[in-house]
Amino acid sequence: MSLQEITVTGTTELNGVLAVPQGKGPFPAVVMVHEIFGVDNVMRQQIERLSSAGYIVLMPDLFSRGGARKCLTATFKSLTSGQGQAFEDIEAAKQMLLARPDCNGKIGVIGFCMGGGFALMLANRGYDASSVNYGQSPADLDAALAGACPIIGSFGGNDASLKGAAAKLEAATTKAGVIHDIKEYPGAGHAFMNATQAGPKLLQPVLRRVLGAKPDPKAAADAWARIEAFFGEHLR
Repeated sequence: MSLQEITVTGTTELNGVLAVPQGKGPFPAVVMVHEIFGVDNVMRQQIERLSSAGYIVLMPDLFSRGGARKCLTATFKSLTSGQGQAFEDIEAAKQMLLARPDCNGKIGVIGFCMGGGFALMLANRGYDASSVNYGQSPADLDAALAGACPIIGSFGGNDASLKGAAAKLEAATTKAGVIHDIKEYPGAGHAFMNATQAGPKLLQPVLRRVLGAKPDPKAAADAWARIEAFFGEHLR
Protein backbone atom coordinates (compact mmCIF):
# COMPACT_ATOMS: atom_id res chain seq x y z
CA MET A 1 0.00 0.00 0.00
CA SER A 2 1.35 3.40 -0.98
CA LEU A 3 -0.08 6.91 -1.09
CA GLN A 4 -0.93 8.40 -4.50
CA GLU A 5 -1.26 12.09 -5.25
CA ILE A 6 -4.28 12.36 -7.56
CA THR A 7 -6.71 14.76 -9.19
CA VAL A 8 -10.27 14.02 -8.09
CA THR A 9 -12.48 12.97 -10.98
CA GLY A 10 -14.83 15.67 -12.23
CA THR A 11 -12.58 18.64 -11.52
CA THR A 12 -9.19 19.82 -12.67
CA GLU A 13 -8.68 21.91 -9.52
CA LEU A 14 -9.22 19.46 -6.67
CA ASN A 15 -6.22 17.46 -5.54
CA GLY A 16 -6.30 14.49 -3.22
CA VAL A 17 -4.33 11.67 -1.64
CA LEU A 18 -5.44 8.09 -2.25
CA ALA A 19 -4.45 4.84 -0.56
CA VAL A 20 -5.55 1.38 -1.70
CA PRO A 21 -4.98 -1.67 0.52
CA GLN A 22 -3.14 -4.72 -0.69
CA GLY A 23 -5.16 -7.61 -2.03
CA LYS A 24 -7.84 -8.18 -4.64
CA GLY A 25 -10.83 -6.62 -2.90
CA PRO A 26 -13.49 -5.47 -3.25
CA PHE A 27 -12.91 -3.12 -0.35
CA PRO A 28 -15.09 -0.65 1.53
CA ALA A 29 -14.17 2.98 0.90
CA VAL A 30 -13.78 5.96 3.19
CA VAL A 31 -13.55 9.69 2.51
CA MET A 32 -11.15 11.20 5.06
CA VAL A 33 -11.47 14.94 5.79
CA HIS A 34 -8.32 16.67 7.00
CA GLU A 35 -7.58 18.92 9.94
CA ILE A 36 -7.31 22.69 9.82
CA PHE A 37 -3.64 22.41 8.80
CA GLY A 38 -4.48 20.65 5.53
CA VAL A 39 -3.03 17.54 3.94
CA ASP A 40 0.26 17.38 5.83
CA ASN A 41 2.45 14.48 6.93
CA VAL A 42 0.32 13.96 10.03
CA MET A 43 -2.78 13.46 7.88
CA ARG A 44 -0.90 11.18 5.49
CA GLN A 45 -0.10 8.98 8.48
CA GLN A 46 -3.83 8.77 9.24
CA ILE A 47 -4.61 7.79 5.64
CA GLU A 48 -2.05 4.99 5.81
CA ARG A 49 -3.34 3.91 9.21
CA LEU A 50 -6.91 3.41 8.01
CA SER A 51 -6.02 1.95 4.62
CA SER A 52 -3.82 -0.67 6.29
CA ALA A 53 -7.00 -1.94 7.98
CA GLY A 54 -8.47 -2.77 4.55
CA TYR A 55 -10.11 0.41 3.30
CA ILE A 56 -9.71 2.47 0.13
CA VAL A 57 -9.12 5.94 1.57
CA LEU A 58 -9.30 9.23 -0.30
CA MET A 59 -8.51 12.56 1.34
CA PRO A 60 -9.55 15.50 -0.85
CA ASP A 61 -7.43 18.60 -0.36
CA LEU A 62 -10.04 21.22 0.54
CA PHE A 63 -7.35 23.89 0.20
CA SER A 64 -6.52 22.96 -3.42
CA ARG A 65 -7.75 26.25 -4.84
CA GLY A 66 -5.18 28.56 -3.33
CA GLY A 67 -3.74 27.01 -0.17
CA ALA A 68 -4.81 27.06 3.46
CA ARG A 69 -4.43 30.81 3.98
CA LYS A 70 -6.77 31.67 1.10
CA CYS A 71 -9.20 28.78 1.47
CA LEU A 72 -9.54 28.41 5.23
CA THR A 73 -12.16 31.13 5.70
CA ALA A 74 -14.27 29.81 2.82
CA THR A 75 -13.99 26.26 4.11
CA PHE A 76 -15.16 27.22 7.60
CA LYS A 77 -18.03 29.25 6.12
CA SER A 78 -19.02 26.14 4.19
CA LEU A 79 -18.86 24.04 7.35
CA THR A 80 -20.99 26.54 9.27
CA SER A 81 -23.63 26.83 6.55
CA GLY A 82 -23.67 23.15 5.58
CA GLN A 83 -23.18 23.90 1.89
CA GLY A 84 -20.65 25.31 -0.54
CA GLN A 85 -17.44 24.33 -2.31
CA ALA A 86 -16.04 22.15 0.47
CA PHE A 87 -19.14 19.96 0.53
CA GLU A 88 -19.09 19.75 -3.27
CA ASP A 89 -15.44 18.68 -3.16
CA ILE A 90 -16.10 16.00 -0.57
CA GLU A 91 -19.04 14.72 -2.62
CA ALA A 92 -16.79 14.51 -5.70
CA ALA A 93 -14.35 12.39 -3.70
CA LYS A 94 -17.19 10.18 -2.50
CA GLN A 95 -18.52 9.58 -6.01
CA MET A 96 -15.01 8.83 -7.29
CA LEU A 97 -14.62 6.13 -4.65
CA LEU A 98 -18.02 4.58 -5.31
CA ALA A 99 -17.25 4.40 -9.04
CA ARG A 100 -14.14 2.28 -8.47
CA PRO A 101 -14.48 -1.38 -9.52
CA ASP A 102 -12.61 -2.46 -6.39
CA CYS A 103 -15.11 -0.72 -4.07
CA ASN A 104 -17.73 -2.94 -2.42
CA GLY A 105 -20.37 -0.19 -2.61
CA LYS A 106 -20.08 0.77 1.06
CA ILE A 107 -18.81 4.24 1.88
CA GLY A 108 -17.81 5.86 5.15
CA VAL A 109 -16.55 9.28 6.16
CA ILE A 110 -14.00 10.12 8.84
CA GLY A 111 -12.65 13.48 9.92
CA PHE A 112 -10.31 15.03 12.45
CA CYS A 113 -10.61 18.47 14.05
CA MET A 114 -12.20 20.63 11.32
CA GLY A 115 -12.72 17.43 9.36
CA GLY A 116 -14.56 15.93 12.32
CA GLY A 117 -17.10 18.72 12.02
CA PHE A 118 -17.56 17.86 8.35
CA ALA A 119 -17.91 14.15 9.16
CA LEU A 120 -20.76 14.97 11.53
CA MET A 121 -22.50 17.23 9.02
CA LEU A 122 -22.17 14.53 6.36
CA ALA A 123 -23.67 11.73 8.44
CA ASN A 124 -27.09 12.16 6.82
CA ARG A 125 -25.81 12.62 3.27
CA GLY A 126 -25.56 9.13 1.86
CA TYR A 127 -22.82 7.51 3.94
CA ASP A 128 -22.97 4.14 5.67
CA ALA A 129 -20.93 5.17 8.72
CA SER A 130 -19.31 8.33 10.08
CA SER A 131 -16.33 8.77 12.42
CA VAL A 132 -16.26 12.14 14.18
CA ASN A 133 -12.96 12.83 15.93
CA TYR A 134 -12.92 15.96 18.11
CA GLY A 135 -15.19 17.72 15.64
CA GLN A 136 -17.39 20.72 16.42
CA SER A 137 -21.15 20.13 16.48
CA PRO A 138 -23.30 22.31 14.18
CA ALA A 139 -25.66 24.90 15.63
CA ASP A 140 -28.66 22.73 14.73
CA LEU A 141 -27.40 19.32 15.79
CA ASP A 142 -30.86 17.74 15.69
CA ALA A 143 -31.24 18.65 12.02
CA ALA A 144 -27.79 17.25 11.21
CA LEU A 145 -28.73 13.94 12.82
CA ALA A 146 -32.08 13.54 11.05
CA GLY A 147 -31.74 10.35 9.01
CA ALA A 148 -28.05 10.03 9.94
CA CYS A 149 -25.98 6.91 9.44
CA PRO A 150 -24.28 5.19 12.40
CA ILE A 151 -21.82 7.56 14.11
CA ILE A 152 -18.72 6.86 16.18
CA GLY A 153 -17.23 9.81 18.02
CA SER A 154 -14.01 10.31 19.99
CA PHE A 155 -13.21 13.37 22.10
CA GLY A 156 -10.58 14.46 24.61
CA GLY A 157 -11.67 15.45 28.09
CA ASN A 158 -8.85 18.03 28.26
CA ASP A 159 -9.84 19.68 24.97
CA ALA A 160 -10.75 23.22 26.04
CA SER A 161 -12.37 23.94 22.66
CA LEU A 162 -14.91 21.12 22.96
CA LYS A 163 -16.02 21.03 26.58
CA GLY A 164 -19.11 18.85 26.89
CA ALA A 165 -19.11 17.96 23.19
CA ALA A 166 -19.09 14.20 23.77
CA ALA A 167 -22.01 14.32 26.21
CA LYS A 168 -23.95 16.60 23.87
CA LEU A 169 -23.45 14.27 20.91
CA GLU A 170 -24.29 11.22 23.04
CA ALA A 171 -27.58 12.80 24.10
CA ALA A 172 -28.46 13.99 20.61
CA THR A 173 -27.74 10.68 18.87
CA THR A 174 -29.75 8.83 21.52
CA LYS A 175 -32.67 11.23 21.05
CA ALA A 176 -32.50 10.84 17.26
CA GLY A 177 -32.32 7.05 17.44
CA VAL A 178 -28.99 7.03 15.59
CA ILE A 179 -26.72 4.01 16.13
CA HIS A 180 -23.69 5.44 17.90
CA ASP A 181 -20.56 4.90 19.95
CA ILE A 182 -19.43 8.14 21.60
CA LYS A 183 -16.48 8.22 24.00
CA GLU A 184 -14.55 10.90 25.83
CA TYR A 185 -10.98 10.18 26.94
CA PRO A 186 -10.46 12.05 30.25
CA GLY A 187 -6.70 12.59 29.98
CA ALA A 188 -6.59 13.42 26.28
CA GLY A 189 -6.67 16.81 24.59
CA HIS A 190 -7.42 18.01 21.09
CA ALA A 191 -5.83 16.10 18.18
CA PHE A 192 -4.89 13.24 20.50
CA MET A 193 -5.13 10.68 17.66
CA ASN A 194 -2.22 12.19 15.73
CA ALA A 195 0.97 10.16 15.90
CA THR A 196 3.09 13.33 15.96
CA GLN A 197 2.45 16.96 16.90
CA ALA A 198 0.48 18.77 14.21
CA GLY A 199 0.67 22.39 13.14
CA PRO A 200 3.46 24.90 12.49
CA LYS A 201 6.31 24.63 15.01
CA LEU A 202 5.74 28.16 16.28
CA LEU A 203 2.11 27.34 17.07
CA GLN A 204 2.68 23.95 18.68
CA PRO A 205 3.40 25.24 22.23
CA VAL A 206 0.24 27.39 22.11
CA LEU A 207 -1.85 24.49 20.84
CA ARG A 208 -0.57 22.27 23.62
CA ARG A 209 -1.17 24.89 26.30
CA VAL A 210 -4.59 26.16 25.16
CA LEU A 211 -6.20 23.04 23.67
CA GLY A 212 -4.12 20.31 25.26
CA ALA A 213 -3.35 19.36 21.66
CA LYS A 214 -0.76 16.61 21.71
CA PRO A 215 -0.54 12.92 20.82
CA ASP A 216 -1.93 10.43 23.31
CA PRO A 217 -0.87 6.98 22.05
CA LYS A 218 -2.95 5.02 24.56
CA ALA A 219 -6.19 6.91 23.86
CA ALA A 220 -5.45 6.89 20.12
CA ALA A 221 -4.98 3.10 20.09
CA ASP A 222 -8.32 2.63 21.82
CA ALA A 223 -10.09 5.06 19.49
CA TRP A 224 -8.69 3.34 16.40
CA ALA A 225 -9.71 -0.09 17.74
CA ARG A 226 -13.26 1.21 18.19
CA ILE A 227 -13.30 2.77 14.72
CA GLU A 228 -12.07 -0.41 13.06
CA ALA A 229 -14.72 -2.47 14.86
CA PHE A 230 -17.46 0.08 14.06
CA PHE A 231 -16.51 0.44 10.41
CA GLY A 232 -16.10 -3.32 10.17
CA GLU A 233 -19.68 -3.76 11.30
CA HIS A 234 -21.24 -1.13 9.04
CA LEU A 235 -19.01 -1.05 5.93
CA ARG A 236 -18.19 -4.71 5.30
